[in-house]
Amino acid sequence: MHTSDVVIAGAGIIGLSLAMELRRAGASVTVLDRGEPAREASSAAAGMLVTQDPDTHPTLKPLAEAGAAMYPEFVEDIELRAEMNVGYENRGALYVAEEGEHLEVPALRAGEPRRLEPALADYPNVCLLREQSVDPRLLAEAAAKAAKQLGVTIHHESAVARVAMTPDHQLSVESRRRNYQTATFVNCAGAWAGEIAGAAVPARPRKGQMLAVVPQKLNLRRVVRSRKVYLLPRHDGRIIIGATVEDVGFDKTVKPATIQQLHQEAARLVPAIGEARILEAWAGLRPGSPDDLPIMGPCILPGTYVASGHFRNGILLAPITAVLMAELIQGKTSRLDLSPFAPSRFRTESSNPQLPATGSAC
Repeated sequence: MHTSDVVIAGAGIIGLSLAMELRRAGASVTVLDRGEPAREASSAAAGMLVTQDPDTHPTLKPLAEAGAAMYPEFVEDIELRAEMNVGYENRGALYVAEEGEHLEVPALRAGEPRRLEPALADYPNVCLLREQSVDPRLLAEAAAKAAKQLGVTIHHESAVARVAMTPDHQLSVESRRRNYQTATFVNCAGAWAGEIAGAAVPARPRKGQMLAVVPQKLNLRRVVRSRKVYLLPRHDGRIIIGATVEDVGFDKTVKPATIQQLHQEAARLVPAIGEARILEAWAGLRPGSPDDLPIMGPCILPGTYVASGHFRNGILLAPITAVLMAELIQGKTSRLDLSPFAPSRFRTESSNPQLPATGSAC
């Protein structure tokens, strides 16, 4: 039986960020992942750090703003430890509003959007949002390296099946490869967070299909987006286009017709994109929840916690989630109110942490 102060299920950016925060506090931390670290929602995401999206739930905005404020320091620490760049940008985003859509910030004056992005089509209502972005594939790789540099142990291909209390009041964590004993377990398993008996929550996969194009004569400098599509430039010349939101279970099939539709929507915002060659297309599974809010807090079984259900905001919320969950685990007063995100909001009278995972063990 392997022992660790804390065992975390899930090596996405949420799990790795929390692992680093707890390791800095002096805990020994083991992270168990289904596959390779950060190869699911974290590395498949676009990496926009969106705080002014019209679809953002009002309850989530304080958390989103806190996460965005922490990002420059968060990125700097990871880059220094991993000795690599993660593609962090702070140039803002041009948001193209649909007819009748209310903008949170004033629209730019006529001619100003094209001055900022000459390739942008001529739209009447465009605003400049103060937003950041990061390359999530590079961030996921760097976070894994930084966590290891701090002394976090990461085991691949070690999906957690069950968490149970031992007779001596420790937690037994059963994974695919071996069992672990710990005082604290955190379910950061993303879309699979509902499959861990003893610490399950009603997380569900929300599929997102995306593509990358390589334009020949286009230098997009900022993120350009609308309600229907976004375009996000990378340092290597690619432009990421996305993304769908689909409730199809764990199906990660990439559909050519869907990719073509995204490509066409992007070309309506930036016409030159229509001629760009498609380099790759892929699908990721975001961790959703019944009310589309994160699930963060203690589970029923003493010593078990969850941090999942971040949906489209996992990259953005990683640093603030790590700090808040570490404060909770250490018994400190939280700097933000976590009660709106407590897993107990989904609890039923029949919940039993010793039963197989049904989405209600927390």
